[in-house]
Amino acid sequence: MLRRISSQLEFTRRLGFRLGALLSVAILPIGLISLVQNLHLSQEAERSAEIALLGRTASAASGERALLQSALGSADALGPAILETLDRPEQCAELLRNFVQRSGTYSHAGFVPVDGYMRCSSGIDPELAEGDGFDMSSNELLVNFLQNPVTTVTSVRRGAVTGSAVVLVQQPLYRDRELLGYVALSLSQDLLRSTHAMDFGTEGTRIMTFNNRGRVLNGDDLAGGTTEDLLPRDRDLVTLLGRGERTFRAVANNGETRVFTVVPVIPGLVYALGSWSPQTAGVGVFQLSRFGAVLLPAALWVVSLAVAYFAVFRLVLRHITVLRGQMRRFAIGNRDNAPPVLLDAPTEITDVSQTFHNMARILIRDEEAMEKAVAEKTILLKEVHHRVKNNLQLIASIINMQSRLVDDPDAKQVLRSVQDRVAALATIYRNLYQAEQLDAVDADMLITDIIGQLTNVTKGSGRRLAIQSDIQPLTMMPDQAVPLTLLATEAFTNALKYATKPQGGTRPWVSVSLTSPGPGLGRLQVANSVGADPAESGTGLGTQLIEAFSMQLEGDVETRSEPDRYVLTMTFKLAQGHHDAGGDTRNVVLTSAAKAGSRH
Repeated sequence: MLRRISSQLEFTRRLGFRLGALLSVAILPIGLISLVQNLHLSQEAERSAEIALLGRTASAASGERALLQSALGSADALGPAILETLDRPEQCAELLRNFVQRSGTYSHAGFVPVDGYMRCSSGIDPELAEGDGFDMSSNELLVNFLQNPVTTVTSVRRGAVTGSAVVLVQQPLYRDRELLGYVALSLSQDLLRSTHAMDFGTEGTRIMTFNNRGRVLNGDDLAGGTTEDLLPRDRDLVTLLGRGERTFRAVANNGETRVFTVVPVIPGLVYALGSWSPQTAGVGVFQLSRFGAVLLPAALWVVSLAVAYFAVFRLVLRHITVLRGQMRRFAIGNRDNAPPVLLDAPTEITDVSQTFHNMARILIRDEEAMEKAVAEKTILLKEVHHRVKNNLQLIASIINMQSRLVDDPDAKQVLRSVQDRVAALATIYRNLYQAEQLDAVDADMLITDIIGQLTNVTKGSGRRLAIQSDIQPLTMMPDQAVPLTLLATEAFTNALKYATKPQGGTRPWVSVSLTSPGPGLGRLQVANSVGADPAESGTGLGTQLIEAFSMQLEGDVETRSEPDRYVLTMTFKLAQGHHDAGGDTRNVVLTSAAKAGSRH
C-alpha cells in the first residue's frame, strides 16, 4: 500500500523531502531557545558574583584608603607650616616631630628640598647640633621625584630615617611657581596591612595595593610572605590600570588559576588587587551552572544529529559508498562491464548512478577503439622504422660494394666513413622498432651498439687499439637520441682515426663515457691518446658534423689538448615531454647534413 502511494507521489522519493521529514523531528529550535536563556541566566549570576568580589575587595581596602587619604590631606596641610619655618630648620623639625607624636599614625614626617639635604625632619634629635640632617641627594625617590614632580605614593623596603618597611606619601611643595621639594609622610607596612579586613571563609585570599607605576605598596612579600606567588603570571601591574573596576581570570605565579579583581583605592594613585581562589570566588558553581545551561541543549542536539545521521546514512551515505566503490574500481582499470545502476537509491542519486553507467559504457567503447587505433599505429610505425633500417642497410651494402671497386685509398676511406654513418643511422632505427615504448630511446644501448660496430671495423683493419667505455643508462626522446648518436659516431670515428701510441705506452687507446652529471643533464665525453708523432689531419668534415649535431642538441662542446690525450666533452639538457617516435629524425639528419655541407 505504501509503495503504491509512494509510486504515485514521486516527489516523496526525493532526497530533500526525506531529509526534511526526518530533520523535522529534531528539537533544535527548542534547544537553541533553552541554550540562550540558560546562558543568559548564567552570565547574570556570574556578573553578580563579580560585582560582589569587587565590593569585597573595596571593603577590604577601605581602611588603607582612609589612611592614605588622611596622609595626603595631612601632607597638603603641613605645606604652609613648613613654608613659614623653612628658614628655621629646628622649628620645622620640632613642628613635624610634634605632628608625628600627636597623630600616632605616621612613623616619620619630613621635608626633602630639591638639593637633597633634609634638615626639616621628625627624625632629627633636638639635642643634636644645629645644621645636622639627612643627605638624600642620591636617594632614588628624590631622583624620580625631580624627573616627575607629582603626588606619589610608593613603598620603601628600608626607610632612610626609620630603617623599616614603610609606605611613603610624597606631596610637592611650591612657593609661587618655584618647586622647593616635597613633603614626605611615612606609614608603617604593618599598620596598613592590619586594615585589610577579610570576611569569614576567605582563606587563601590576598588583598594587596600597588601604585600607578605598578609597584606593590602593601603585600606579604614585603614582610617575607608569598604575595608574589599569587600575582598574575606574565602581567605587569601597570597594564591593569586605566580600565576602572574589573575582574579577570588568569594563572598566578604559583601555577594556580585564580580570580583577580582590581579596584581604585585613590584614583590615579593607588589601586587594590584582590587574588581569590576559584573556590572562594565561586567560579566552580558558575562553571557548573554554565555546563548545565549547555548540557540540555547539547543533549537535544545530539539526538537530532543521531536522527539526521541515520537519515543521511540510509538515504545518501550507503548509496554514495556503493557509487564511490564503483568509480574507484572503474578508475583503477576494472572496465570489463559498466557498473550497475543503483535502483533502490533516491531519485537524485539514481540519476547520478545512471549517468555514470552511461558514461562508463561510452568510455569503455571509446577506449577499446583507441587501443585498437594505437596498436595499429604502433605496428605501422615499427614497420616504417624496420623498412628504413633495411633501406639504410641496403645503402650501406651498396657503398661497401662500391668501395671494393675503387682503387684510390682516399676515395675508399671516404666511402668507408659514409658507410659508417649510414650504419649508425640503421642502428638507430633498429633500436626504434625493437623498443617497447616508441616515445623513449635507451641512448646507452644505441651508443654501445655504435661503439661495437666501429670497434669491429677497427679490429678488421689490423690496428691494435685499447677501447675503454663507461656507458651509464640514459633514456632520451628520439629527436635527441638521433643527433646524440650521430655526434658520438663522428667523435668516436675521429678518435679512432687520430689515436696514436702515447709516450711510454704500449698501444693507442680511445675512451667513451656517457653520464648524467645532474638532474636533467647528460654528458658525452670521447678521448683518444696522442703520441709524439700525431696523425695527419683530415678534411674537417667530422668536426663540422659534430658542431652541427651539438647545435641540434643545444649543447656545449668543449675540447682540450693535453700532452698525452685529446678530449672532447659535450654537456646538454635532456628534453622533457613526449613526442612521436622518430618524428623529427629526418629533419635532424637533413639539417645536420645541410649545415655540414655549407661549412665544408
